[in-house]
Amino acid sequence: MNIPPHLIKAFTPTGKLRASINLGNPILANRDAATGEPVGVSIDLARAFAGRLGVGIELVVFDTAGKSVDAVTQEQADIGFFAIDPLRGEGISFTAPYVLIEGSYMVPQGSPIQSNEEVDRPGHRVTVGKGSAYDLYLSRELRQAQIVRAPTSPTVVDVFVAQGLEVAAGVRQQLEGDARRFPGLRLLPGRFMVIQQAMGTPKGRGPDAAELLRQYVEDMKASGFVAEALARHGIQGASVAPPSVAAAAQ
Repeated sequence: MNIPPHLIKAFTPTGKLRASINLGNPILANRDAATGEPVGVSIDLARAFAGRLGVGIELVVFDTAGKSVDAVTQEQADIGFFAIDPLRGEGISFTAPYVLIEGSYMVPQGSPIQSNEEVDRPGHRVTVGKGSAYDLYLSRELRQAQIVRAPTSPTVVDVFVAQGLEVAAGVRQQLEGDARRFPGLRLLPGRFMVIQQAMGTPKGRGPDAAELLRQYVEDMKASGFVAEALARHGIQGASVAPPSVAAAAQ
């Protein structure tokens, strides 16, 4: 695929592709237990995109989604991997989603709360990772429950347990792992939201750059790359997003 030089330059103003990586979402990125290097679906996609552009890559690693969003919005990184959200969209051009992730609630074993619909009640405190997609979504949706923000998504259950709160919210896989660390917790059935995880680039890079990234994501879904990456990294609780409407119409 021949990519015009001006588009390659749009993605690489420093000469390399700087990819913002959020380690706060274990479905997308983590650290290799042996080497400490970032690994995961988002890293695989970033490296493959750098390969398509024919450039080197620099991973810019953060521990929260909010910091990763800020890096791309402020053009300290050229691409990133985020849950689609209107607030984030003010400074970032998103592709269609490449992965769908379930958001779930967790409560103490003895809690009277039995369903997702019972969470938004007076007196309930819901723990979320500060700046995460769950934080943005629940800040808009919850009317009666109070939101308590943990420093990062991986520390949600630690804060939830330490402060004796009523509900924890986050990536289902993360919560299931934390339930093994803290006995006496249970997940509510079903999900309260589905996160559309997409790639994004600063809006200032222009519509042609955004379209190139959009097409790249569609290609990687259609080729099986995303599905193979999920399987290779042993990821559960996520599924490959369907083709976008624009792609399906072509």
